[in-house]
Parts: sequence; structure tokens; C-alpha cells
Amino acid sequence: MDETLSTNPLRFETNPYHNILVKDRKIMELTGVKQIDSFDSSEFLMETAQGWMLVQGKDLTLGKLDTERGDVVIKGLIETISYVSNKKGNQKDSVISKIFK
Repeated sequence: MDETLSTNPLRFETNPYHNILVKDRKIMELTGVKQIDSFDSSEFLMETAQGWMLVQGKDLTLGKLDTERGDVVIKGLIETISYVSNKKGNQKDSVISKIFK
């Protein structure tokens, strides 16, 4: 099921602190999330208090969303977590790099 939200990102209030807790690579708890730009079963693109973050994996789902506090829980197999400087440019690069691997 594709739940991409790229045309209408979720924006919410957040605190200035950003923390990540990963439990057994199956559950990821985040604080300081400003917005979720897009997500599907293999990728989440979010703006955090510390910049844009890309989470990639398999069977990813949104487990919890607290828009008042900026807390997010992602469930599934977490494979990569990265901070990106340009959300649009890096998305294109990752698609191109996947093709040429």
C-alpha cells in the first residue's frame, strides 16, 4: 500500500531537540520531527530539528504520530538512516545510484 504524502506534507509543531532510538532495527522512535514530506513501505523523508532525514528499509509503517510534540515511531526493518542537505536533489541521486548499482 503506497501512502506517499509528497504533494501534501504533514507539518506539525516540534521541540528543538532531536533524538533517535532504534530497537533491534525493527522500531525507530524519533523526537524533533517538523514534518513528514513523504513515506512508503521502503522510505520515509522527514524534516527534523537537525535537518532532513531519510530512513530506508523494508515493510516500513508509521506506528505513531504525535503532531503536538513532533514524535514519530516507524516500524519495519530499518536498513539506513541518513541526513541529507537537499531533500529533492538527494532523492534523485539515490534513484540514479540504485539504477547503476
